[in-house]
Amino acid sequence: MAHLQAAGETAAERATGRDRQQAKIVLDDVSRHIIEQLQQDGRRSYAAIGKAVGLSEAAVRQRVQRLIDAGAMQIVAVTDPMSLGFRMQTMIGIRCNGDPQRIADLLAGMEAIDYVVITAGSFDLLIEVVCEDDDHLLEILGEVRSLPGVTMTETFVYLKLRKQTYHWGTR
Repeated sequence: MAHLQAAGETAAERATGRDRQQAKIVLDDVSRHIIEQLQQDGRRSYAAIGKAVGLSEAAVRQRVQRLIDAGAMQIVAVTDPMSLGFRMQTMIGIRCNGDPQRIADLLAGMEAIDYVVITAGSFDLLIEVVCEDDDHLLEILGEVRSLPGVTMTETFVYLKLRKQTYHWGTR
């Protein structure tokens, strides 16, 4: 398993894929099975995973660390923003002139923004934000709109989240 890291790259840059070329990570069947085990239950013990995939606990721990280091996966707690007091989730479409990658990097550096993607189509960029209220959204929109090169934004407020999954497998 190759470790893909540019010199001086931070953990945040590895997590977002910034400053490194997207490289396809080749997974063997055992690594796929480990990922599937963790997708079913991210708190599953390495010993239980080892039993399921036929490896020792130590071997599973090493493989998981290599997958994390290579940027192939993260192990995180996924929360429900609404139950934590955030009343609004939005997707914001952004049109810009100039280099969309530069603007995407600026947006990715903003703590309030959870998701940044460069797109083809009507918008150059899409961002997702979770807000406490209308005033919080207005503040974020002001920051986004003030960035040099941003020419237009369109905000899509989520009324109800019907499905969000992270179980797309490993192919």
